[in-house]
Amino acid sequence: MKRLLLLCAFALFSALPLSAQKQKVAEPLVFTPQWTAQAQFAGYYVAKEKGFYDEEGVDVLITHPNATQSSMERIRTHKSHATTLQLAQAMQIMDSGIPLVNLLQTSMNNALIIVSRWGKNPLEMKKAKVAIWQAGFTQVAQAVMNEMGLQYQWVLAAGSVPLFVAGAVDASVAMSYNEYYQIRQAGFSLDGESVYRFSEHGYNIQEDGLYVTREYYEKHREQCEKFARASRKGWEYAADHPEEALDIVMKYVGRNHIGTNRILQKLMLEEILDLQLDPDSGERAFLLRPDMVQQVCDLLLRNDIIRKPVTLEDLNR
Repeated sequence: MKRLLLLCAFALFSALPLSAQKQKVAEPLVFTPQWTAQAQFAGYYVAKEKGFYDEEGVDVLITHPNATQSSMERIRTHKSHATTLQLAQAMQIMDSGIPLVNLLQTSMNNALIIVSRWGKNPLEMKKAKVAIWQAGFTQVAQAVMNEMGLQYQWVLAAGSVPLFVAGAVDASVAMSYNEYYQIRQAGFSLDGESVYRFSEHGYNIQEDGLYVTREYYEKHREQCEKFARASRKGWEYAADHPEEALDIVMKYVGRNHIGTNRILQKLMLEEILDLQLDPDSGERAFLLRPDMVQQVCDLLLRNDIIRKPVTLEDLNR
């Protein structure tokens, strides 16, 4: 009797269409943003919570990096399949021998700034002590300032804000959607003279994009396309429903025990959504711009940060 039941079950499974069989055994796509839970990744949380990934038929599991394992380390060890990276980071990773594919470009503008603690113009502070954290994209700030001959004394720290607040440095590298607002919440009144925005001085280089390795993309092309399509829908929904998106962000913040507050996350979300607007068309294009790809490539090559050019064609799927 047991043998008969097993045979019937096998026959029933075999009768299913191949697509249904594959769907039953399909592994989830594990997505790990490059940082802890915050509004910087709102569109992905929205896509998950609003069911956009489910509608596309792709099972997405969102995890976050921790102190011992970065998002790229998870990619390298096959614990994650997709991550977010700044364009400069992606180029450096590709230069190291790991081909990547840009599935979706969320940033159309640069968010890097340098904030002076003493109300001075950062460009007039030669040899100043400037706090900076260790990340591939912060090398863009270092490269630009070095080319200007400012000879900053770069002070590496896990977080630049505490050093700035304590007065241990003269200035700090910051992101316009994150550390800038943290510094203001700490009580500092920052005027235009003390804030240098790279985007306003000829360095408006695209930043965050959604990436997978080319190896993974070639093996899971359809799944990646669905993931990108649903993620874009999540960001578009967040732009149209910012308060609902913020509610979802705070859900993820709470779930991951992140020390922040709703006001800071609201400011971050507003800035992130503004940074997604193309500086020329004012639209959310979600694409890499050839001119910006060339600009960051040239900058990294001039400063020996990468050894060979990375082109738009190398990055595109």
